[in-house]
Amino acid sequence: MSRMFWTRAGAVTRRGALAAGTVALAALATPLSAQESVNVGVILPLSGPNAQFGINSRNGIELVANEINENGGIEALGGARINLVVADATSNPTQAATVAQRMLSQDEVVAVLGAFASSLTLAISEVTERRQVPLLTMSFSDQITDRGFEWVYQIVPVGSELGRATFDYAVALAEANGESLDRVAIMYEDTAYGTSQAEGLRAAAQEAGVDLVMDEAYPLGITDVSPLINQLRRSDAQVVFPVSYLNDSLLIVRSMRQQGIEIPTIGGAAGYIIPDFREGLGDLTENVLSISPAAYDQAPDLTDRFREEYGYFMVHEAQEHAALMGVLVSALEAAGSTEAAAVKEQLDTMTFDEGWAAVMTGGEVEFDDQGRNPNAVPLMVQWRGGELVTVWPEEYATGEAVWKTTSAGE
Repeated sequence: MSRMFWTRAGAVTRRGALAAGTVALAALATPLSAQESVNVGVILPLSGPNAQFGINSRNGIELVANEINENGGIEALGGARINLVVADATSNPTQAATVAQRMLSQDEVVAVLGAFASSLTLAISEVTERRQVPLLTMSFSDQITDRGFEWVYQIVPVGSELGRATFDYAVALAEANGESLDRVAIMYEDTAYGTSQAEGLRAAAQEAGVDLVMDEAYPLGITDVSPLINQLRRSDAQVVFPVSYLNDSLLIVRSMRQQGIEIPTIGGAAGYIIPDFREGLGDLTENVLSISPAAYDQAPDLTDRFREEYGYFMVHEAQEHAALMGVLVSALEAAGSTEAAAVKEQLDTMTFDEGWAAVMTGGEVEFDDQGRNPNAVPLMVQWRGGELVTVWPEEYATGEAVWKTTSAGE
């Protein structure tokens, strides 16, 4: 099976590889000239604490790029093939900005996809905005599209919307199981991702008149969660909303279960909805709930291709990055050009409802004046036997939620 030609920015660029006569990783048998390929920048955390999320995201982008290339490339550009220029942001915002600057200076990318973590995307967007290159992202933070930038496109609901949906869906699930929520707990990492979702959770709880018996930020990479769990127990909360990446999510849930706290646990996506969460906790993950911007059980005809290729279910970041790759290809087809302004015009005006763009909830993507996708609908998913099942909203549910009605103090 032929693969897309791709290079790693900051190491061997496509220009450097051709000049040296070397063969880049995953290269086609015959190197492509600049006229025969379109460079697409991909900046992700491929090392450091968020590396697995970056790898998942790259896999989603790679899957779509391979399919496009194997089916004749971009027709409006004479069959041009996609050349992924991949760079490692190393889970560090300063490095992410440096990598973006280097990429835009050296690799003539038509757009940049990335960078999973909101802090990385915020740093990259400062560079892409100055250079007037489209940045397509699935990062959550409201700040990404709150700053009036014109070259940023956010395919998922923003963090505050995800937070509000998390709370509202929890209330609905509790009511469906004969329980009224009066006391809830929030714990969240103090990053752009964590704080934006906590803001939405907090606002929704306050508007509903529900008592926030715990509202606690903690530093990313925390190594001792016992003070948080002790505070949770004392709070007598009926539900806990932890917003965290993988390592923190493992510590939090393991500590809760070891101390016998079995209240509904509703994660903030990220570390709660990837296979590594299940692998790290085993049966302790059973019935853990989480908000998610997308879910693979909504479009199995597309997402099963990912499982077949990579051997695990299509996690949400892979799904959303695949959709972004599909959106960009459709914009290039419509523009018939790699000029940034022409691509931007299509991103600003088109509705994307074909191919991989349809993998998003609602089956279509478009961007409003702020660069946000108004069609994005958050989903509540739950772990069942090693798989994620969508349990809310009702119109998207593929199974019923399992709800426990104890409190943290019991």
